[in-house]
Amino acid sequence: MGIKIYKPSTPGRRGQVSLNLDDLSKSPPQRALICKKHRKKGRNNRGVITARHRGGGHKRRYRLIDFKRNHNDVYGSVVGIEYDPNRNVHIALIFYEDGKKSYILAPEKLSVGMKIISGKSSEAKVGNCLPLKDIPLGTDIHNIELTVGKGGQIVRAAGTCGRIIGKSGNYISVKLPSKEFRLVHENCLATIGRLRNSELVNTRLGKAGRKRWLGKRPHVRGVVMNPCDHPHGGGEGRAPIGRKRPVTPWGKPALGVKTRKRKKFSNIFILRRRK
Repeated sequence: MGIKIYKPSTPGRRGQVSLNLDDLSKSPPQRALICKKHRKKGRNNRGVITARHRGGGHKRRYRLIDFKRNHNDVYGSVVGIEYDPNRNVHIALIFYEDGKKSYILAPEKLSVGMKIISGKSSEAKVGNCLPLKDIPLGTDIHNIELTVGKGGQIVRAAGTCGRIIGKSGNYISVKLPSKEFRLVHENCLATIGRLRNSELVNTRLGKAGRKRWLGKRPHVRGVVMNPCDHPHGGGEGRAPIGRKRPVTPWGKPALGVKTRKRKKFSNIFILRRRK
């Protein structure tokens, strides 16, 4: 894929680095696989802002992604690799031999014309989906289920992959992108391969307007506010936050504080915490 570095022809172009999308499909998305997407823009059911810095942005249509991959033992052909505005990874349009169509997350090395299949009898090739117990050790996987039949829940971001590192009893040890080691039931499904768009981390928007197109509003630091607006505010000149630790606008600890529940039911499945 690669990236494009622009010359500073305008102030907005100066410093901009974007992805080269020439290899993506130019055709519009399948009408049967898109639906209306109403974005809440950070508001609750009473219209009150509960998540700040959200709003605006370009209008989007939601692409229906097949996270379950439960169309078993039927070969499908990759018709195109498309851009999805709702996620940072690209998606692949699949036409199955029985006439069904679907979108899946597109892994690296998956190209137009390739065949994929799901099910227990599948081969461990890029794009195929099969139970964890049938995947060899050391294989890169993504779109991993945590509950049998619920569909892929983790490892769905651009450029990420998990890796099978061990098998013991009915559970498989998986190394996640966060360096966490976790036990997953052997009958849970996963897809082979590393997800596309790993160059996304090297991009730069170049101007504030491009951030607004993504639906993100300006973020103001607490240290530049007044004391009535933020606990970090106030002081003369460039003053420190004036507290033992950083806090949120509502006084709760922030920046590095662990938020996971201590007695969460899934703690027994975590072999080693993420760093």
